[in-house]
Amino acid sequence: MLFSRSEKDGDTVVHMLASALRRDISFGTLLPDQKLKIEALRQRYGGSNHSMRETLRLLSAEGLVEATAQRGFRVTSATEDDLRDINLVRKELERVALGLAIAQGDTDYEGRVIAAHHALRKAEDRVAAAPDDLNALEWDEACRGFSAALISACGSPRLQDLQRKFFDQSRRFRLAQLREGRLDFNARRARQEALMQAVLARDPERAEALLAQDIDEDFKTNSQTG
Repeated sequence: MLFSRSEKDGDTVVHMLASALRRDISFGTLLPDQKLKIEALRQRYGGSNHSMRETLRLLSAEGLVEATAQRGFRVTSATEDDLRDINLVRKELERVALGLAIAQGDTDYEGRVIAAHHALRKAEDRVAAAPDDLNALEWDEACRGFSAALISACGSPRLQDLQRKFFDQSRRFRLAQLREGRLDFNARRARQEALMQAVLARDPERAEALLAQDIDEDFKTNSQTG
């Protein structure tokens, strides 16, 4: 059991439980389409019936968990069609947000992009050398950080919220590639360096094209290995 709880800390407990379940869904510990029973989850992660149900409702709103007709919950599916749809939404949403960020961003925005890119490079070097769970988790967070930094000056909290949601839905596929040794880190490094340089050059057309290509590469890698 990971967590105990007090009633006054309900929101914090839900946040902690959600973080733990997100991680385990992303790493495949909780499998696609797996039924999620409240009591079994409580024994494994802690919390009360109420906090666990609230956690599952939160993850359902994020698209990681699905409510069933019998009023239970299961992990959402992770098929090629799911990935295709997630990537379609990510491309359209992130391209719009990136264009706005480039148009509106100041030097602080540029600094965030540079810092996030540097953190991603360091994390990728570590995970390429030793793809254990700790390095994989750090790398996954660095991927999220770079993606978020790119659109951080878009001026739309709703776009940023949607980006986080669909990025999180794509994590399972990216981490599966890592586990199965299907990532070309040299190609990723070249694409992301070019993307950062396009952002710094304030070239939205090139930056948006490179971003779409980077997202597409996730789907191509999965679809070619079915």
